[in-house]
Amino acid sequence: MPNRTTEELAAGLSEIREAPTDDGELRLVVRRPAEDEREVVHEGELDIETGLLGDDWLSRGNPRTEDGRAHPLAQLTIMNSRVLDLIAGPIENWPAAGDQLYVDLDLSHDNLPPGTRLAIGDSVVEVTDKPHTGCAKFVRRFGLDAHRWVNSELGSNLKLRGINARVVEPGKIRTGDRVKKV
Repeated sequence: MPNRTTEELAAGLSEIREAPTDDGELRLVVRRPAEDEREVVHEGELDIETGLLGDDWLSRGNPRTEDGRAHPLAQLTIMNSRVLDLIAGPIENWPAAGDQLYVDLDLSHDNLPPGTRLAIGDSVVEVTDKPHTGCAKFVRRFGLDAHRWVNSELGSNLKLRGINARVVEPGKIRTGDRVKKV
């Protein structure tokens, strides 16, 4: 799919703003077993220590933390599926974004400020205050216009690139599960 222009992205904003505010849906679960590898699963398990089981978040670490360990406030990345539908097109293209959970839910700061808890399947996750922004890989996959758009002031307020979260209650999650504020 060709990269979207700024004008095309702006034209799709009204659909994104229509996302549910409280009772959404888990649309896709993606594990990252190694760098640049993606595994779409219909069922996953969230764990307090390791995040999404089978994902490399913990073992990969983070070069930006003082000790090189995985950032505890970025255990899970969650992205609005409507944003990805606009940027990437069909669902089979979504895993390239690099997130683990894709939800049909308003992720904006006004709707889900840090500390908000979300019940997903048998688990509960908590939105953290660590920003989730587009990186060089995002630019390569979806273009500079998409990167600038998700990281713009509006994009940041609406959390178009997504949010970071951490697991507070472990449990199974499945594609199609409800995503609700608790």
